[in-house]
Amino acid sequence: MSPITDIARQFFIACEAGQGWDACHVYCTDNASFSAQAEPLADVTTLQTYCDWMKGLMTVLTDGHYILKSFATDIERQNVSAYAVFIGTHLAGGPCLPTGKTTHADYVYVMQFEGDKISHMTKIWNAGLTLKELGWA
Repeated sequence: MSPITDIARQFFIACEAGQGWDACHVYCTDNASFSAQAEPLADVTTLQTYCDWMKGLMTVLTDGHYILKSFATDIERQNVSAYAVFIGTHLAGGPCLPTGKTTHADYVYVMQFEGDKISHMTKIWNAGLTLKELGWA
């Protein structure tokens, strides 16, 4: 297994468990950037902010978990892609009273590496559908 594959896997597990930047920063450059073409993340430009956003999300979708569908390393381009389905039910807090509704959201992370650290991550996600499924839109 490629070293970046193992690093990406460890980052993915920590991020998706809602452990926040405190747990994720060891896998990333200090100034790791973030991008997504998704309205809830429009102002998120750093991986630190995204990891902490995920931490907050897990306090709202308290049963949140994922099913990993694919994990692939592109050595030539020095990136790792993870495709998963996030499943979570709105049980606490959030933008409105708990709806009790569940989402099954497909998403992809593309983690770009500089050496053995993630320097940028792009999230590909249909946020609009997720918000509708949760009763937030």
